[in-house]
Order: sequence, then structure tokens, then C-alpha cells
Amino acid sequence: MAEKRCPLNREQLEALAQRFPTPFHLYDEAGIRGNARRLKAAFAWNPGFKEYFAVKATPNPYILKILRAEGFGADCSSMGELLLSEQVGMRGGDIMFTSNDTPAYEYAKAMELGAIINLDDITHIEYLEEHTGLPDLVCCRYNPGALKAGNAIIGHPEEAKYGFTREQLFEGYRILRDKGVRRFGLHTMVASNELEISYFLETAHMLFELVGELSATLGIGFEFVNLGGGIGIPYRPAQEPVDLEALGEGVRALYEQWIVGKGLGPLDIRMECGRMVTGPYGWLVSRVLHRKNTYKQYVGLDACMANLMRPAMYGAYHHITVAGKEDAACDFVCDVTGSLCENNDKFAIDRAMPQADVGDLVVIHDAGAHGHAMGFNYNAKLRSAELLRREDGTIVPIRRAETVADYFATLDMEGLEAFPA
Repeated sequence: MAEKRCPLNREQLEALAQRFPTPFHLYDEAGIRGNARRLKAAFAWNPGFKEYFAVKATPNPYILKILRAEGFGADCSSMGELLLSEQVGMRGGDIMFTSNDTPAYEYAKAMELGAIINLDDITHIEYLEEHTGLPDLVCCRYNPGALKAGNAIIGHPEEAKYGFTREQLFEGYRILRDKGVRRFGLHTMVASNELEISYFLETAHMLFELVGELSATLGIGFEFVNLGGGIGIPYRPAQEPVDLEALGEGVRALYEQWIVGKGLGPLDIRMECGRMVTGPYGWLVSRVLHRKNTYKQYVGLDACMANLMRPAMYGAYHHITVAGKEDAACDFVCDVTGSLCENNDKFAIDRAMPQADVGDLVVIHDAGAHGHAMGFNYNAKLRSAELLRREDGTIVPIRRAETVADYFATLDMEGLEAFPA
């Protein structure tokens, strides 16, 4: 069972809220570092193992610096993420560029940085060659279609916009080989927030077997296989986290059978986890503004889905505690809502929790990934601050809250220049 505790108690949160008004996101450096080290240790048997943190999960340079210090690279999917990774000192093999519907200028930036380019579609081979030329090392993203099940977040592979079909994969590597490319990688990403180890072992088996078939058919070798990310976290207290050590050993057994046993090694193992690295070590802290009693009970917060979109977007569960009442009876059933002018702006529906009174601080757990990152300005809402609890217990701001001036900064308030139609 996953314990849901914020590292700060009610008195500490209240003191913090005096300096940084709610809502705000809080991250724990020690937890993030410890989790990163566990993942690396689980795959230490593979000398070339590398984790590319999915920048989209928590795109903050302070978080990226922490993970870079732990030996992580960056998995990027846009120009902004490439620039962010460059800003913290990542270049070359520290960056994997996995994008789709990619404009030429983004490929050009990835090439400038020496990033590993992971192609999403067979037509992108010609497109990349035309605009930037082909790099020495190319990876292709495989979409297994109905051969592999998906889940609610990422969808069924056969309906996903990502990746090559099996037939396109063989043709794509043949084209790349014939154009002079000599170094290859293979990638897939077919699930998100998955807690069953068997799912990832099936993925590893699928890719290892595919490496053998591609190598034999096309006479090419592979330097790495990227198993993707998708390792979930226990959002619900009753859930158990993925046993990283068991996962690492399971992949090792498959590697011995399908890579070493077939004479295909050495092959580096790569991953691109985001959620499982930072997710459990981030919290959205908010304050109760209103209590409402109509057809049901409502607890209204000063945060809204602009601060954490997952519950509204996916119907996702995030555990909620009331600061100072963590051990109180959950005998109050309510909807926990925000102020956005949308009825789905709810963090919880019919949630049993302790009595939450006006002025109470509430903590929304597991918001360290895909929380602040998915923020937006609909309804002219302003995005909240991000704070980091350092290993010594001190708190530092790593992103200030947006202001009204930020919101209006891109508008020309003096008069618009007219252009002919």
C-alpha cells in the first residue's frame, strides 16, 4: 500500500503559504534523487543503460539539473524541450528527440545538438534527408498495432498516431541502410501509467525478438533498444508501486535469452520514464475558499484544472488530504472543485475525506509529473509557482507564479498594425 504523506506538516505549509500564496506545486529533491538511483540500479547489469527523462512530465530546468547530475538524459518532443535541455548542459547522446508531425526547424535544432533522432514515420526519412541530411545514428519508433494492447491514457496502438507499422519498419531500415546509415536504434512506447510488470516484459520480449528479425533480414546491427516509459505510480493508496528491481531482473533474463543467446549483443537498454521519476514527489497545495451545499456537498479550492488537468482530462484519481487532518476519519463525501467556468473542473467526485473547512490547506498528491506542465490560461487563469524542497530541508522557488502582466505581455495594447487581406 502506498503511503500518501507530504514532507511538510500543517504548520510548515502555513508558513510557506505566507510567503508563496496558494496554490503552488512543491517538489522533494531527496525523493526524486532516491527514485532516480533506484531505477539506474535496477538496470546496472546493462553497461550502456540510460534513462532519458521525459521532459514533458516536469519541464523545469532545476528538476532537469537534478536528474542530469544523476546521469539521466532528456527525452524531448519539441523545440522548447530541446532548448530547455540545452540550457542545462545536455547535448549529443544525452538527448533523444522523439517527436511527431515534426517541422524542419526542430529537426535542424536536434541535429545541431547532436541529439539521437527517433523517427515517427517512414515519410520522415525523406523529409529529414531533404532538410538536414541524415545523421550517422537513426532510431525508428515501432507501433505494433493490434499485436499489443494499450490503455486509457495512450489509447490502443492501432488507433494511435505514433510510429511505423511492422512492414514500414522493415522498409524504413532498408531505406536508411541503402542511404548509408550504419548505426541504428529501435524504440516503442505503447502504454502510460502502467503498474503491471508483465506489460513491460512483454514489450522487451517483442523488441528483442524484432531486433533479431531486422538484423537477420537486413544485415544491420542495433546499438540500443529504447523500451519507452509508461511505468506508472500508485495514485490510489491501495495500489502498489512497480517493483523496479524485479522489472530489471525480468528484462535481464529476456536479454540473456534473446540478445546474448542469439549472438546479437552488446545492446544498450534505454528508457524514457517521466511520471515514475518525479510524480510521487510533487504535491499541489491549495486552500479551501468555499463550502457549498446544493444537491451535493462541494469543497471549492483556490486551485483549478489549470493547475492540474489530469482529473478533468482523464478522470484520473489523485489522493487528497487535509493538512493537519491526515489521520482523521474520512466521513465527509463531497466533490472537490476549482473555479474554472467548466463543470468538469473537479479534482475529485464523491470523494470520502475528512471535513474540509474554509481556510484549510489541502494537499493533492502525486502531482510531480503532468501537473504544472499541463497548465493553461483558459478563463484567464494564471499558472502557479513551483517550489523545491532541497535535500537539507530548505525551500527554494524554482518558478514564480504568473502575473496579470505575464498574461497580457503578448498582446499589442497600443493598436494593431493592419495588413492587406
